[in-house]
Amino acid sequence: MTAPPPLDVLRTVFGFGSFRGHQAEVIDHLIGGGDALVIMPTGGGKSLCYQIPALCRPGVAVVVSPLIALMQDQVESMRQLGVKAAALNSAGSQGEAVETLRRMRTGDLDLVYVAPERLAGEGFLTQLGYCRLALFAVDEAHCVSQWGHDFRPDYLQITRLFERFPDVPRVALTATADGPTQRDIVERLALGDARTFIAGFDRPNIRYHVVPKTSPRAQLQTFLDAEHGGASGGDAGIVYCLSRNRTEEIAGWLCQQGFNALPYHAGLDKSVRAANQERFIKEEGIVMVATIAFGMGIDKPDVRFVAHLDLPKSIESYYQETGRAGRDGLPANAWMAYGIEDVVQLRQFIDTSTAPDRHKHIERQKLDTLLGFCETTRCRRQVLLEYFGDSLAQPCGNCDTCLEPVVTFDGSVEAQKLLSCVYRTGETFGAVHVIDVLLGADTERIRKFGHNRLSTYGIGKERSKEEWRSITRQLIAMGLLVIDMEGHGGLRLGPECRPVLRGLQPVALRRDTTSRRANKAEKTSARSKGAASSVTLESPAAQTLFQALRARRLVLAREQGVPPYVIFHDTTLVAIAREKPRTLAALATIPGVGKAKLDRYGEDFLRVVALAAP
Repeated sequence: MTAPPPLDVLRTVFGFGSFRGHQAEVIDHLIGGGDALVIMPTGGGKSLCYQIPALCRPGVAVVVSPLIALMQDQVESMRQLGVKAAALNSAGSQGEAVETLRRMRTGDLDLVYVAPERLAGEGFLTQLGYCRLALFAVDEAHCVSQWGHDFRPDYLQITRLFERFPDVPRVALTATADGPTQRDIVERLALGDARTFIAGFDRPNIRYHVVPKTSPRAQLQTFLDAEHGGASGGDAGIVYCLSRNRTEEIAGWLCQQGFNALPYHAGLDKSVRAANQERFIKEEGIVMVATIAFGMGIDKPDVRFVAHLDLPKSIESYYQETGRAGRDGLPANAWMAYGIEDVVQLRQFIDTSTAPDRHKHIERQKLDTLLGFCETTRCRRQVLLEYFGDSLAQPCGNCDTCLEPVVTFDGSVEAQKLLSCVYRTGETFGAVHVIDVLLGADTERIRKFGHNRLSTYGIGKERSKEEWRSITRQLIAMGLLVIDMEGHGGLRLGPECRPVLRGLQPVALRRDTTSRRANKAEKTSARSKGAASSVTLESPAAQTLFQALRARRLVLAREQGVPPYVIFHDTTLVAIAREKPRTLAALATIPGVGKAKLDRYGEDFLRVVALAAP
């Protein structure tokens, strides 16, 4: 039987009229039997790169996927499209596994999602020998790399597939991989001859915003009120915290503020974690407060914001976590509050870990790069993309430093004062103590160490405590100050500080707007500059229809026990609300409405259009 053209599959099955970016190249390369490494931003259509070849090549495609929840989500999404898909993981019964293997042997499945630990057993590899194999796909391929932020030892078993079946095309896919991680993926998966497709890392629909941490809860509340309509806005989001206790505290506090918030961390009972994750995926407007234990493989497209109340450990982690917002391409926010205490805690994690010294060195470098991102005066998107070897010719216009250009000043004198105070206090005290000395604070601790008699005592009174905290963060980011973990988080002089102390090197600093007046004005400034908030259509009538379509989608999803977005993404509902199709033929032209979904849901959604837009 002749294989259908990829573009026909895209249109009839998935409901899209054309490919994006490198999709067509990747698909043609795999259909032709080639191997590939695909690096494509979240929301860029990575899944289509193996799903369409799976439907065009004879046999079953085996997809290695890291999480059970992700597999279940992907299988249900495929079934909604009329594609024959199944999963093999520990969540299924023995009988289900036997039936899935039977269907694989008889050619009754197009796609099978497999947990990596399944590859450790000889039995599964033997069973594959009886199947006609279309291709192997490795999703979230950064999990194979020791430099990747989500390293999973089970992923090292994947090479057993490739060794046993060398003639089957292979594709490894990820959204997050810097240079070392890319090279590690190629080496560990033996993809030396594979063609690499890098589609860029930009997520233009995400607005990046970083603020100095002063009052985290109040700052988070201000952000949610200004950008997402507060508790009544109904937006789904993720709030990341560093510790388990903090996730539960923040979740409880958000519930008190009227939000539908749930905690998620590795210390919760497994059944509680699973229930909370299921609610987040299947319900609208849930805010998940989580540690980094949550998120990998979560394919919920309508997450409107990701907020960090604590600093992530690297640029890759930040990019991966913020990339969970706005996967549907609609406006979304990435907001973060960070402070010196975050840096101290993360450095402590690195230094006390059992990792080899080389790994610790790289982790410290990655943290330093993230600090530079936080303190930059440039367009944040340009800084972020440059880290991954990508570029943006012009400032993006959709980050805080673009929307409110940073004011800089000559901070050479302030830098000299701070560096001198660190030196005079013996390079053993933390930022709080050093700043108190600069401000001339009369505390028992300062008197105890005799620091009220130093020449630097009180020389910084012309600036506030918040301003000195900002200056301290910036000098740490520049490497002029170093946090000494052996000295319990004390500050010491960096190796490049001597020219600054001698007045031979000027220091330009950013002026942070941390005053109460600036924080109070944040709500109105975000609105006036066009906040990346809830989905807002051009007219009240279209907005009303969009909400009616969402309500109907939720009813249908609950009837089937599936996430609403596997029926239709918000982007599809937005297009329906704008176009107001009245016939099945007109509805079929809407992106995301393939043949199976048109047959299954077409009349249902046309009735909503007719009632809401007579």
